[in-house]
Amino acid sequence: QVQLVESGGGLVQAGGSLRLSCAVSGNRFSIHAMGWYRQADGKQRELVARITSGGSTTYADSVKDRFAISRDNAKNTVYLQMNSLRPEDTAVYYCNADIGLSRYWGQGTQVTVSS
Repeated sequence: QVQLVESGGGLVQAGGSLRLSCAVSGNRFSIHAMGWYRQADGKQRELVARITSGGSTTYADSVKDRFAISRDNAKNTVYLQMNSLRPEDTAVYYCNADIGLSRYWGQGTQVTVSS
C-alpha cells in the first residue's frame, strides 16, 4: 500500500531553519501534485505549499519568500525548506501526494519554533 513518511521536524529558535522531507513508497501509479499542509493547535489544517509534477509551485501568503518546496521525482520525495521561522509557524506538518484518483497523507511531523 501507499505510504508517506515525513522526517525533519523538531524544535528550533525563531529565525532558524528546518528542512522537511516526505518519501512516498508503495505506489504503482505516477505521483501528480505533492504538497505540505500544517495544523496548529485549535486551528484548521491549512495549505503551506504545493508542487505539481511539472514543478509549478503554490505558497500560502504567510510563507512566501521564507519557505521553498521542491521534489525529486526519481526518489518519490518532496521537500520543504523552511527559513526565517517564526513562532506562528509552530504546527504539525503533513505531506500529501495525489496518486491516481486518490490523495494520500503522511502521519505528520511536529515543528516547534521558540521565541
